[in-house]
Amino acid sequence: MQQNQAQGQQQQQAVMMQPPQVITTKDYQFLKDQLSWELLAMKKCRHYAQESTNPEIKQAIDKAGQMHQRHYQLLLKHLQNNNIEEMKKVPQIQ
Repeated sequence: MQQNQAQGQQQQQAVMMQPPQVITTKDYQFLKDQLSWELLAMKKCRHYAQESTNPEIKQAIDKAGQMHQRHYQLLLKHLQNNNIEEMKKVPQIQ
Protein backbone atom coordinates (compact mmCIF):
# COMPACT_ATOMS: atom_id res chain seq x y z
CA MET A 1 0.00 0.00 0.00
CA GLN A 2 2.82 2.40 0.82
CA GLN A 3 4.41 1.60 -2.52
CA ASN A 4 1.20 2.61 -4.34
CA GLN A 5 1.09 5.88 -2.38
CA ALA A 6 4.73 6.59 -3.22
CA GLN A 7 4.07 5.93 -6.92
CA GLY A 8 1.01 8.21 -6.81
CA GLN A 9 3.05 11.00 -5.26
CA GLN A 10 5.77 10.60 -7.89
CA GLN A 11 3.20 10.84 -10.67
CA GLN A 12 1.69 13.98 -9.16
CA GLN A 13 5.09 15.65 -8.96
CA ALA A 14 5.79 15.37 -12.69
CA VAL A 15 6.20 18.85 -14.14
CA MET A 16 5.68 19.62 -17.81
CA MET A 17 8.66 21.68 -18.95
CA GLN A 18 6.89 22.96 -22.08
CA PRO A 19 3.20 23.28 -22.87
CA PRO A 20 1.88 20.70 -25.33
CA GLN A 21 1.77 21.73 -28.97
CA VAL A 22 -1.80 20.46 -29.38
CA ILE A 23 -4.58 22.17 -27.47
CA THR A 24 -7.63 20.04 -26.74
CA THR A 25 -11.13 21.47 -26.56
CA LYS A 26 -11.01 21.15 -22.77
CA ASP A 27 -7.66 22.98 -22.66
CA TYR A 28 -9.03 25.68 -24.94
CA GLN A 29 -12.08 26.25 -22.74
CA PHE A 30 -9.90 26.43 -19.63
CA LEU A 31 -7.52 28.90 -21.27
CA LYS A 32 -10.44 31.00 -22.49
CA ASP A 33 -11.86 31.15 -18.96
CA GLN A 34 -8.45 31.95 -17.50
CA LEU A 35 -7.98 34.77 -20.03
CA SER A 36 -11.32 36.23 -18.96
CA TRP A 37 -10.34 36.04 -15.28
CA GLU A 38 -6.96 37.66 -15.90
CA LEU A 39 -8.55 40.43 -17.95
CA LEU A 40 -11.13 41.10 -15.25
CA ALA A 41 -8.42 41.17 -12.57
CA MET A 42 -6.40 43.60 -14.72
CA LYS A 43 -9.41 45.91 -15.10
CA LYS A 44 -10.21 45.80 -11.39
CA CYS A 45 -6.62 46.61 -10.47
CA ARG A 46 -6.61 49.56 -12.85
CA HIS A 47 -9.90 50.84 -11.44
CA TYR A 48 -8.90 50.52 -7.78
CA ALA A 49 -5.44 51.99 -8.41
CA GLN A 50 -7.10 55.05 -9.94
CA GLU A 51 -9.46 55.30 -6.96
CA SER A 52 -6.69 55.05 -4.38
CA THR A 53 -5.32 58.21 -2.80
CA ASN A 54 -2.51 56.43 -0.96
CA PRO A 55 0.57 56.24 -3.25
CA GLU A 56 1.87 53.03 -1.64
CA ILE A 57 -1.44 51.24 -2.08
CA LYS A 58 -1.76 52.60 -5.60
CA GLN A 59 1.70 51.24 -6.47
CA ALA A 60 0.92 47.82 -4.96
CA ILE A 61 -2.34 47.57 -6.91
CA ASP A 62 -0.59 48.69 -10.12
CA LYS A 63 2.03 45.99 -9.57
CA ALA A 64 -0.71 43.36 -9.16
CA GLY A 65 -2.36 44.62 -12.35
CA GLN A 66 0.92 44.30 -14.26
CA MET A 67 1.26 40.72 -13.00
CA HIS A 68 -2.22 39.90 -14.34
CA GLN A 69 -1.33 41.52 -17.65
CA ARG A 70 1.81 39.36 -17.93
CA HIS A 71 -0.24 36.25 -17.18
CA TYR A 72 -2.80 37.27 -19.82
CA GLN A 73 -0.10 37.77 -22.45
CA LEU A 74 1.54 34.45 -21.61
CA LEU A 75 -1.76 32.57 -21.94
CA LEU A 76 -2.49 34.33 -25.21
CA LYS A 77 0.91 33.26 -26.51
CA HIS A 78 0.02 29.61 -25.81
CA LEU A 79 -3.11 29.97 -27.92
CA GLN A 80 -1.26 31.38 -30.92
CA ASN A 81 -0.13 28.10 -32.42
CA ASN A 82 -1.63 26.41 -35.45
CA ASN A 83 -3.58 23.62 -33.76
CA ILE A 84 -4.71 22.03 -37.04
CA GLU A 85 -1.13 21.62 -38.27
CA GLU A 86 0.00 20.28 -34.90
CA MET A 87 -2.86 17.73 -34.85
CA LYS A 88 -1.60 16.34 -38.18
CA LYS A 89 1.68 15.48 -36.44
CA VAL A 90 0.00 13.42 -33.71
CA PRO A 91 0.14 9.68 -34.43
CA GLN A 92 -3.32 8.30 -35.12
CA ILE A 93 -4.37 5.03 -33.46
CA GLN A 94 -6.11 2.68 -35.88
